[in-house]
Amino acid sequence: MGNVLSNLPPVVKNLLIINVVMYLLSMLGETQGIPMTRLLGGYVFNSPFFEPYQMVTHFFMHSTQSFFHIFFNMFALVVFGSVLERVWGAKRFFIFYIVTGLGAFFIHQIVGYIDVNNLKETLVSMGYDMYDLNLKIKNSDFDSIYILQPEAKTVLREYISGVSIPVVGASGAVYGLLAGFAYLFPNTELMLIFPPIPVKAKWLVLFLVGIAFFNAFSDSTSNIAHLAHLGGAIVGFILVLIWQKNSSNFY
Repeated sequence: MGNVLSNLPPVVKNLLIINVVMYLLSMLGETQGIPMTRLLGGYVFNSPFFEPYQMVTHFFMHSTQSFFHIFFNMFALVVFGSVLERVWGAKRFFIFYIVTGLGAFFIHQIVGYIDVNNLKETLVSMGYDMYDLNLKIKNSDFDSIYILQPEAKTVLREYISGVSIPVVGASGAVYGLLAGFAYLFPNTELMLIFPPIPVKAKWLVLFLVGIAFFNAFSDSTSNIAHLAHLGGAIVGFILVLIWQKNSSNFY
């Protein structure tokens, strides 16, 4: 393990360590009754749970319910991030990672903000005091919420879900890395794990972004932040396009 870490460029290595440490702390904290995901995950801007620091902390958090969430993100960080850091250097790579992570968050949360605000206006028109409602939500006093107007349950459920479920994970930044890699090394062949066949980077990333695009606008029941994936890829592509404007591509 030590040899593996020593061969990684510094920013990728430190990002990997921070993500793994935060994952372990989250598992430990939640067994002790400390809601790490609730504290450090990223909520929509008009959520009573939103705190400014979550814009950064959320992409160092991963779901403790699925090991594959952090595994695939860190695998992509090591594979694609290492190449990009060696090409750009530590400073530019770090900027790229943070900007794509923040960009993915903002795109995802702005859409969520609009949805939540529409639900809020509906509830206000039904006579709800939003300050009191949000206070009850923060205190998990759901029984008293639903008993007020039973006919409003559908809107209430959607509103509570919208303000109470945080987004976590480095996936937005990782999709930015994928977009950056595909732009610089479009014809590099990558070996898929399943099925074990080679595919050029540009086609693989185009396929993954296409899935994110389709799911972002069609899969409303998923707990995967497809819009954040799409947002990270878009921001990453735009940023690398600007940086490489007067340079040649790598193949």
